[in-house]
Formats: sequence, structure tokens, C-alpha cells
Amino acid sequence: MDKSKRLFLKSKQSFRRRLPPIGSGDRIDYRNMSLISRFISEQGKILSRRVNRLTLKQQRLITVAIKQARILSLLPFLNNEKQFERTESTRRTMGPRTRTK
Repeated sequence: MDKSKRLFLKSKQSFRRRLPPIGSGDRIDYRNMSLISRFISEQGKILSRRVNRLTLKQQRLITVAIKQARILSLLPFLNNEKQFERTESTRRTMGPRTRTK
């Protein structure tokens, strides 16, 4: 075979198939916080199906479970940790307030 023809042949590299994020034994439930927290972003948003690599049925069940956990106050609706950090730092820089009578 010529060198020019070899360049266009597909390489026979093995690829590693990624394991699904939800195992067969995992139950998708609003009480399973370790499972649910993997599918929420840092801001508290539900990650998309494409990012999670879930099936349509699994994504629907995860979404329902996250919403139920939020309603029952097991999860926050928003994650505003950065906002709280900013307010604390501004308080420190302002210095002590003195009252004038």
C-alpha cells in the first residue's frame, strides 16, 4: 500500500466507553442526596441531559426528584454562597462603626 492511501485509513485505536452515571442499583429518589447532588451545578441549576449522559427517562426522574427535594427544603433553590462571601468581605473593609450621640 502507498503512503498516501495509508493516511486516509481509520486508525484502530481502542476507546474506553464511559460508564453511565447512574448504576442499575441506584434508586432515583428525592431522599438520595448523594445521587441528586451530582446533577446540580454550582449555581444550583439542574444540568442538562447532554452533560449528565443520562437517558430521557432518567433525566425526567432526576428533575422530578430535585424539584421535590427543593420543595421539602432538602436542597436550596439557589446557591448564593458567592454573594454571602462578598457581603462579609465588604463588612470587614468598612471598619467598626461608631455611634454619635
